[in-house]
Amino acid sequence: MLEVNKQYKKKKAVGLDVKKKSKPFSDFILRVILIIGTILVLAPLAWTFLSSLKTTKEFYANPWSMPAAFHIENYINAFTKANMGAYFLNSIFVTVLALILSLCLCVPASYVLARYKFWGCGFLKNIFMAGLFIQPIYIIVPLFVILKDFKLLNNLLALAVVYAVLSLPFSIYILTGFMKGIAKDYEEAAMIDGATNIQILTKVVVPLAKPGIITVMIFNFMSYWNEYAMAMTFIMDPKKKTLPVGLQNLMEIQRFATDWGALFAGLVIVMVPTMIIYSLLHKKLTEGVNIGGVKG
Repeated sequence: MLEVNKQYKKKKAVGLDVKKKSKPFSDFILRVILIIGTILVLAPLAWTFLSSLKTTKEFYANPWSMPAAFHIENYINAFTKANMGAYFLNSIFVTVLALILSLCLCVPASYVLARYKFWGCGFLKNIFMAGLFIQPIYIIVPLFVILKDFKLLNNLLALAVVYAVLSLPFSIYILTGFMKGIAKDYEEAAMIDGATNIQILTKVVVPLAKPGIITVMIFNFMSYWNEYAMAMTFIMDPKKKTLPVGLQNLMEIQRFATDWGALFAGLVIVMVPTMIIYSLLHKKLTEGVNIGGVKG
């Protein structure tokens, strides 16, 4: 019996040694894969930025070379001649307004679905869940007809409302799961102090749900900022175009004018806001997704 135990312990020790030896190797492979993935993502971004600082002559001579000088006038041309400045302001207006509307709607709706049980609650949850599988492109024609009948085409406010409403299923899904994970003790303590339901929501639940709210805001911001199909369909006035549509127009113009520097400058103008917001809030984004996914 003792001999069997010794052999078992010896085999176990050998197994542990193999695991210890294999772990550094697996970590090395994982790091190599992550480094390669990072290079594949960052290389096109770096190339786009460097190309935005070149002249057209430099770009044709060698697209992969470093710029001889930083030609900031490419950005000036993109903002002025290609009207990217106006498109940029239009996108900011639509995106900010859509974010405000979506938060005003999804935060109280998520709180109600997470905390209250009432007749039809399950049905509402299923409706919002079904909305996750409906892509906006599938209903773009009915939306166009509705906006046309109500004379809301070429209206940036109407476009922002459409964005906000279409993002509700995803926003409510994330926030409902997050709010379920908030302990009810805080709300009960606020009730004892005489707080109303609105005060509990705004002063207790919202601060505790901040990571989830930031997560929803980041995802929605990226969706609104980069949306092209509906902005192209619902807005025909050139002065009211958003940035993705304006970038497409810039590409059409530069295809004949061959001002590649201004074209790449327009690409950078579109990318920079999203990259800045993600870099500043990526920790909150990860935290919100993890907690919301587990609790949901």
